[in-house]
Amino acid sequence: MIEDEVLYVTAEGLQQIKDELQNLKTTRREEVAQKLEVAIKQGDLKENADYHDAKEEQGFIEARIRQLEIMLMNAKVIENKGPAGVVRIGSTVTVSEEGYDELETYTIVGAAEADPTKGRISNESPIGSALLGAKKGQTVRAMTPSGAMQFTIHEIA
Repeated sequence: MIEDEVLYVTAEGLQQIKDELQNLKTTRREEVAQKLEVAIKQGDLKENADYHDAKEEQGFIEARIRQLEIMLMNAKVIENKGPAGVVRIGSTVTVSEEGYDELETYTIVGAAEADPTKGRISNESPIGSALLGAKKGQTVRAMTPSGAMQFTIHEIA
């Protein structure tokens, strides 16, 4: 994530970032420090696999801490404000894909919280960005990696 890039998150997503950061700064750092202490006591650090593994893990933890801190600095909580009946970040949208009868429901979220398996799609994704600004009854076209898709909007919440 770029340091000045806005990160759209829900209130729940913001709390998850804070919780992960707290866990990494306390519990995980302490666990790795203990692993390093044990490994150092084993002697020769050049050929000590436990030491090298712990140092690598420490590096990953510190990098993730920095990433989460940047995310928090750039976080903008999604507020469900704006004109009613228009798809925006935070909206839950029920659509049908052209050529299919079943309805699909998506919640438009920021990229950090996207999880398509749970119906949470990014505002930056082809489908998410195509839906933004659309109204109930409107048909939108999204250019996806598998080709063009058309969706008709049935409900916006």
